[in-house]
Amino acid sequence: MKGIKSNKNDIKKVSRQFFPCGAIFYTLVLYSGDVFSEVSISNEAILKQYQQLVAEQQREFEKQREIIARQGNEIDKLKSRLDTISNKVAPKPSAKRQYQIASQQRNLPSSPVGQRPPKRVKDTTPPEIPRLSNTVGGVLTKKGKLILEPSIEYSYNSNNRVFLDAFTFLPALAVGLIDLREIKRHSTIASLTARYGMTDRLELEFKLPYVYRSDSQRSRPVSIGVGEDEIFDASGGGIGDLEFAARYQLNNGNDGWPIFVGNLLVTMPTGTSPFEVEYVQSTAGAEFPTELPTGSGYISIQPSLTALYPTDPGVFFGNLSYSYNAETDESIGTVDPGDTLGMSFGLGFSLNEHSSFSLGYSHKHVFESKIDDMSVKGSVLDIGQLSIGYSLKLSPEKNINLSLGIGTTEDAQDVRLSLRVPMSIL
Repeated sequence: MKGIKSNKNDIKKVSRQFFPCGAIFYTLVLYSGDVFSEVSISNEAILKQYQQLVAEQQREFEKQREIIARQGNEIDKLKSRLDTISNKVAPKPSAKRQYQIASQQRNLPSSPVGQRPPKRVKDTTPPEIPRLSNTVGGVLTKKGKLILEPSIEYSYNSNNRVFLDAFTFLPALAVGLIDLREIKRHSTIASLTARYGMTDRLELEFKLPYVYRSDSQRSRPVSIGVGEDEIFDASGGGIGDLEFAARYQLNNGNDGWPIFVGNLLVTMPTGTSPFEVEYVQSTAGAEFPTELPTGSGYISIQPSLTALYPTDPGVFFGNLSYSYNAETDESIGTVDPGDTLGMSFGLGFSLNEHSSFSLGYSHKHVFESKIDDMSVKGSVLDIGQLSIGYSLKLSPEKNINLSLGIGTTEDAQDVRLSLRVPMSIL
């Protein structure tokens, strides 16, 4: 019985001892459950945050992918441009090599069959230089173009002449007529020229001149006792001789050859003929014209050949001409005025695209004139002239040409000044 009671007491003691601990254990279990629930809630929030971060990273990756794609397209474009430039810079294979490659690809013969077509020669137009005369200067008018050229020319000539019609017994003694004469001549020619291009190589020209001349002559027949000088002034004006011209470019000027231009100038005697002018005698042996002629009085045909050799920025030029002067029947008999042989040469130099100048020399030899097959003494003439020309382009349709001629022989004019203003109409 004691044993059983002792056991019961032990159990009570144990229950009293362990009861507080059980409560504590129970409390801990409940608290741990709350903690676990809070931890699970915080884990879900963190998971959602990670999911948002991942989504944002994916969006950033998509943006980076798009940027990389655009950059790749730009790189491809730059590569294609670089390839194009490389292909242009890189030397291309020769025509023969290209033909061989094409033949191998098409199973064709490796060499050309038949004859090569003739090489086409490119036309070359004569270079532009200041116009010095009717046969030297300027360029041929293009096909369908019409050029009007008003011009004015002034010339001056002075001559001192001793006329002796006497018998000389001693060097200091002469019996007959001795005439001392001084002549000063002024000439002004205003003209209108029209040039039309029939083709790129053929040009036609027509010139209508108006001539005004004035002479001042002073004469003294010393062998008839005249103590004062006889002064006589004369003038004349009117339409001059009409001129018709044609110019044709003969070659292209390739392979180192100069450009050759053929010229043909025909002069018609429409002006006042010198054989129609009346003379008066003021003193014994001194005759003076009542008016001055404005034309030559005969038909003249002048073929010539002009050569132009361009050497940038200069142009060498030369011309050979021959004038056939036809006979004419006048009151004094059949007059053969004598033909003329001429030549000229020089250099034209371009300063820039608007201005140029030229320097040349021309010489003409006039053969002896005849009347009824009898030679006229003193009719052989040598006319030499140094020419300087300037050209200024005001616009594509208008130029100004100024030329100066200085006589180098006794028969030549002392000075000649010419101003031309060619203007394109069509």
